[in-house]
Amino acid sequence: MTRPAWAEVDLGAVRDNVRALIEVAAPAQLCAVVKADGYGHGAVEVARTAVAAGATWLAVALPDEGRALRDAGLDVPILLLSEPEPEAWDGVVADRLTPTVYSSKGIASLAVLADTEKPLGVHLKVDTGMHRVGVAPAEAVDRARQVVATGSLRLDAVWTHCPVADEPEHPFNQIQADRFDAVLTDLRAAGIDIPLVHAANSAATLAHPRLRHDLVRCGIAVYGLDPGPQLRGAADLRPALSLRARVSHVQHIAKGEAVSYGLRRPAPADTTVATVPVGYADGVARRLQEVGGQVLIGGRRCPLAGTVTMDQLIVDCGPGAEVAPGDEVVLIGRQGDQEVTAAEWADRLGTISYEIVCGIGPRVPRVYVGRPS
Repeated sequence: MTRPAWAEVDLGAVRDNVRALIEVAAPAQLCAVVKADGYGHGAVEVARTAVAAGATWLAVALPDEGRALRDAGLDVPILLLSEPEPEAWDGVVADRLTPTVYSSKGIASLAVLADTEKPLGVHLKVDTGMHRVGVAPAEAVDRARQVVATGSLRLDAVWTHCPVADEPEHPFNQIQADRFDAVLTDLRAAGIDIPLVHAANSAATLAHPRLRHDLVRCGIAVYGLDPGPQLRGAADLRPALSLRARVSHVQHIAKGEAVSYGLRRPAPADTTVATVPVGYADGVARRLQEVGGQVLIGGRRCPLAGTVTMDQLIVDCGPGAEVAPGDEVVLIGRQGDQEVTAAEWADRLGTISYEIVCGIGPRVPRVYVGRPS
């Protein structure tokens, strides 16, 4: 590496997380969601590990993400989670992705490209209340009939997505489950075969057995992160990613001096500060110092000393601290007996751990450890 900052991804943790989720979800199959470059962990490496651990499906958001997995030699079913632009359907078919469909126009466009001698399997998504994408429940039977009538498409699954499964007591979880069950009943009453049914994301997999059906789609939990505060500890998961760097510069400042843009935090006493070569262009929020962000150096928690800049941040190591260029800094992860988690960053910043790990930018190399043999 030419830059002393990196994200370390423990593929052994990914493997163990997948196995734990399979055990929770059984007898349902597991689909590992690897969109957004595997939530910032690296889609190809995570996908290979997940499949080797027992995942039977993968899922992506964009056709290009599916193509990258195919180019890497992954041959399991890959679900495309929403309809792409019409001009992208050619690639979806060529790359043998399993399309999600829900609009009449999307179904018609795709049907023209598929082969009537070897129909293309599709998954029909039903909008049971999230109101993002999907066919309305009242229109699901008509849309399924449209798929069947094409002759070139085959209805392989019906699915939906859960907006509040990470809040286990939220009343909408049961309302949504009832709506989805009613749609399935209507489809079957209309004589439409449904080989596969899926609804559960990570949160629903952990908290709502009723929603597991035949397949669960796990994203954040694959990476060892809890789907939400109310589900922390709901399964034996281990975070796979840590963010690390090395001290690039050390200096001593006097009481009352301040560092970084705005000079917003005068030192309360003489202290030692360390510069770390990672910044907001790499996914460390500019305001992390304002909300009490800390890093680990020498097994100790050290607060940020000033505003995070684009490429660097400065840490207050304390008076007389023994710190030198080259020392390891852990921004997310464990060092000695101390740990800073993505969830801690999320709590401080008023967001979710998904945004923290997905936000670690491409300038940060991914280093893979614990690769299963």
